[in-house]
Amino acid sequence: MLPKYDYGDRVRVIRNVRDDGTFPGKVMGDFLVRRGSIGYVQNVGSFLQDEIIYSVHFLDENIVVGCREEELISGDDPWVPSKYEFRDKVITLIPLSAKGEIIAEKGSEGQVLKIIRDMPGGVMYHVHFGDGRLFMIPETALDFAPVVERKLKYTNDESTSEE
Repeated sequence: MLPKYDYGDRVRVIRNVRDDGTFPGKVMGDFLVRRGSIGYVQNVGSFLQDEIIYSVHFLDENIVVGCREEELISGDDPWVPSKYEFRDKVITLIPLSAKGEIIAEKGSEGQVLKIIRDMPGGVMYHVHFGDGRLFMIPETALDFAPVVERKLKYTNDESTSEE
């Protein structure tokens, strides 16, 4: 088990990094570093003797975070930014069809489950539309779903309920 990166190497994180419960002063799930950010390897270690962990200093965020090898690429490797993130709610800008069957009407809401950056036509997404099926959709055919505000109404007994 030899590390791919060494001390001082410039690396890019390919996934959003959130606190897994081990980052001091943060709460589990707190956002730490955005995918695409560049950092420098400060230390190389292992976890449970079979997984290489890199301490990476992200200068722009001024934070040092532990990253697994599969979460990193060389800082010199090409990077294709994407508009949407994992679990983002999206809508279709056009009707989508497969084998002549309409699978999603224009304006259908779905959820991004995976981002594919290395497709010849540009960034693609695995999107789930709620009917149990998953489709690969180009970024150009999607937009952010409208945010639905949930209002709480207060009752006399000081409890709340959603409208």
